Amino acid sequence: MRVVILNFLSLDGVYQGPGSPDEDRSDGFERGGWFVPFVDATLEKRVEEWAATASGFLFGRWTYEEFSAVWPAITDSADRNAARLNTLHKYVAATSPVDVAWGPVTVLDRNVEASVAALKREESGELQVHGSGRLGRSLLAANLVDELRIAIAPVIVGQGRKLFGDTQAPSGFKLLSEERTPSGLIMCRLENTGNGSAGTYVRGQTNLAGAAQD
Repeated sequence: MRVVILNFLSLDGVYQGPGSPDEDRSDGFERGGWFVPFVDATLEKRVEEWAATASGFLFGRWTYEEFSAVWPAITDSADRNAARLNTLHKYVAATSPVDVAWGPVTVLDRNVEASVAALKREESGELQVHGSGRLGRSLLAANLVDELRIAIAPVIVGQGRKLFGDTQAPSGFKLLSEERTPSGLIMCRLENTGNGSAGTYVRGQTNLAGAAQD
């Protein structure tokens, strides 16, 4: 099973509270809603296409509870996102009791990284992480993420939790696709290629060997 992270980010890597000022004020965050001015039809269409490839979903506890308060009430059969979220299997990383009424659900309450590694070995399809930035960050640090699908807003939030942090080794990614929306978002798909590489720049020379490996 492949693990894919879908997230909205600012230029400085913030994922917290994109949808409204009161979406997530934890840790004193006061700049929520920063993504809203850039939402357009192109974004919504592309996110629907990205979500259509999911075989299941993996959430952190907070995101699961937020989603479970909204999506079950959306019963329009034409809403493909709702249809998939409401019917596909959901995994929740949580260390305390979770209301699993929005099922089917499996709670991963111990060693989430090991549980996800087992899913990657034993299951097929695509396990998508929507939002759930702290969970996504831990999966990135453990090198368990196969692909990033991110929409980058042209704004520096300057405060809030960030998706990317320190890791034991750098990670390398290959750009699979890039699209700019009318509102100014950059939407990217990036495939994990393993450890990152480094070199020394010499003016007038290009690392042809490295390019050929791509």
